Amino acid sequence: MRNARGHSGEVLEQMLEPVSRSFGPETARALASLQIGKRTQARVEKLAEKCNEGTLTAAERAEYEAYVQASTLIGVLQAKARKAIAKAKAA
Repeated sequence: MRNARGHSGEVLEQMLEPVSRSFGPETARALASLQIGKRTQARVEKLAEKCNEGTLTAAERAEYEAYVQASTLIGVLQAKARKAIAKAKAA
């Protein structure tokens, strides 16, 4: 049985398919190489640490969940961008 996150990943994958078809080569390369800033990464790591320790406040939990959702979205888009790049190279 899949959890809610597994289903949301599948839904996200399906919903973003039309978006990925509009990637031009330049957009796909830029998206595939996208990285978050150092300050944002440090904040996510701090929240992850507090989450693992069970010490997140309600506000921090909401913030952390927003980062996780954004990361999932970006990850799916990056995977689709890499696929578009590979497809373009094969053509």
